[in-house]
Amino acid sequence: MNATFKSYRKSLLWGAASLVILSGCAGLGSMEKEIEALGLEASPEPLILRGDVVELTVTGKFPPKYFAKKVKMEATPILTWEGGSASFEPQGFQGEDAAGNFTVVPFENGKSFTYTAEIPFEEAMEDAGTLAVSITGSKGSKEATFDPYVIGSGVITTPRWVQPEDRFILVPDAFERVLSFEQEAVINYTVNRSNVRSTELRDEDWKSLLDLLELSLAADSVTLTGCRIEAYASPEGEISLNENLASERAESASEAWTREVTRRKTELVDGFFQLVPKGEDWDGFKSLVSASSIADKDLILRVLSMYTDKNKREEEIRNIAKTYKEIEDTILPELRRSRLVVSYDVEGYTDEELMDLCMSNPDILTVEELLFAATLFEELNDKLVVYQNASRVHSDDFRGFNNAGWCLMEMGRMNQAKEQFNAALAIERNKAVLNNLGAIKRLEGDIDGAMALLNEAAGAGAEVNFNKGIILIQKGDYGSALSNMGRENTVNVALAKLLNGDAAGAKTVLENAEDDSAVASYVMAIACARLNDGAGVKTHLTEALSKDGSLRAKAERDLEFRDFREQLGF
Repeated sequence: MNATFKSYRKSLLWGAASLVILSGCAGLGSMEKEIEALGLEASPEPLILRGDVVELTVTGKFPPKYFAKKVKMEATPILTWEGGSASFEPQGFQGEDAAGNFTVVPFENGKSFTYTAEIPFEEAMEDAGTLAVSITGSKGSKEATFDPYVIGSGVITTPRWVQPEDRFILVPDAFERVLSFEQEAVINYTVNRSNVRSTELRDEDWKSLLDLLELSLAADSVTLTGCRIEAYASPEGEISLNENLASERAESASEAWTREVTRRKTELVDGFFQLVPKGEDWDGFKSLVSASSIADKDLILRVLSMYTDKNKREEEIRNIAKTYKEIEDTILPELRRSRLVVSYDVEGYTDEELMDLCMSNPDILTVEELLFAATLFEELNDKLVVYQNASRVHSDDFRGFNNAGWCLMEMGRMNQAKEQFNAALAIERNKAVLNNLGAIKRLEGDIDGAMALLNEAAGAGAEVNFNKGIILIQKGDYGSALSNMGRENTVNVALAKLLNGDAAGAKTVLENAEDDSAVASYVMAIACARLNDGAGVKTHLTEALSKDGSLRAKAERDLEFRDFREQLGF
C-alpha cells in the first residue's frame, strides 16, 4: 500500500472523529472510531480485471468486545471513479442480541470474515477510481452512516494486453513425385498344358501390357520395376501334377514376357520376375461356382467341402464336371491360368516445371501438384495465386480454399480470408478449417463462438490448443491457458504467466521471445514492476514508448507502475 493511499485513508478515518449525528448512539460511534482495528484488506489491490468482471476479496476480523450486542451493520464495497460508481454485493453483520438474519458476531470473542464478490467491468474503471467500504448501521431505532473507509484504488487491466497471435492451419498436400502403379494380364492354358498359345497373346489385356512396355521405352518418366506372376491349375487334376503345372505355367508366362522385351532390344533389371506358383485353385473354383447360374451350386459346394482328402475331392470334381457342362466348359478353363502383375513407376514434373505450369497452365495439374507447387514460392502473392488456381480447377477439394484463406490472413485481409474458409467448410467440415474460422471469430470478438469451433477442431494440431489458450486468457483461466499453450515464447504466454502469478517466468519467456514490439517491451516492464525491479521498469517502459509513443497516456495512469511514478517522471 503506497504512502499516498495510507495518508488518504488515515485522513478519512480521523475525519470521522466529530460524530455529531452519532452523539446519542455510543455503540455505533465507538465502532466507527475503532474501524481500523478490523484490519480490512482488499485483494487484489489494486483490483484487476479477470475475464469480463472485477473480482474482490475483503478479509478482516471484528476484535473481541468490538461489535455491540444490539447493533446491525451492512457493509458495501463501492468502486468510485470520475463520473460513475459500481457497488459490490452488500454484506450484513449483527450483534448477539440484534434481530435479523445477518452474520452474528460474538461480543466477547469477535469474528474473522472473508468476503468475495464481483462486478461487471466498465471501460471507465481502467486505472482509475477508489475502492471504499460504505457502512450503514443501526441500534434500535437509531441509524447512522459511517464515512467511507478506503481499502483500495482502481482497476488494473493488464489482461487486455492479449495479442492477436491466433494460429491458422495450412493444410498440407499429399504430393508424391514418383507414383507407383500396377497393370495386369491373364494367360489361360488348356488341360494339363503349360505352353502359351498365340491366341492368348492377341488378347486385349496382353496388348495393354505391351503398350505399357512401349511407353516405358519411349518416356524417361515411366519405369517398369517388376512383375509378379501367380500361376494356378484347376482343382480336378492330381495334386502333384497341379503343383508342377503351376510352376511350369509361371515359367512360360515369364518367358513370353521376356521374349517381348528381347524383341525390343532392351533388358530387364535383375530380379524383375517374382514367380508365385499356387498349385490347384480350390478357392477360385468355389468362388466361380458360387457366382455361376448352376441350379445345384450350393449343394455341389457342400458335398465337395465334405472331402478332407484332396485326391478324393479332385475325383469328385471330375465326376461333377461330366454332369454339369458349365463347370467343364467355363469354370475349370478359367482356373488354368497365369496372372501377370507388372509394377511400374511414373515420375512427375520437376520443381521448375511445376512452378511454370501452376501459373501458365494449371488446368493440366492434379490438386496435389498444385498444392505442392504453391510451397515452392516464397512470396505470399504467388502462393495465393496458386492456391486460387487449385480451388478453381479442383473446386471439390477444400484445401485450395483453406490455403488461400491462410495466405490472406498472413496478408492481413481477414474478411477475404473468412470467405475462403467458409467456402472450404462448405465442401468439408475439416478440423483445420474449423480452427481457422474459430480464430477469426475470436478476432471478431465472439470468444464463446470461437471456443465452440475450436473444441470441434480438437486434434487438428498444436494451433488449436494455442488458440484456445488465448481465449482462456480472455476468460481469466490463466492456468488452463498455459496448459494449452505449451512451452512457446510469445507475449500471450508471458501474459498468462504474469497473470497467473509468475512474473519471473513471464520475464524469461519475453527474453526468449525474439519479439521487438512495443507491446512486448511494455509487458516486460509490467513483469519488472511486479518483481519490484525499478531499473527494469524504466528500461523496458522507455523502450516501449520509443517504439510506440501512443502508449504514454496508458503508461502514465497504469496502476501497474503506481510505485514507480517518481522514478519514471510521471
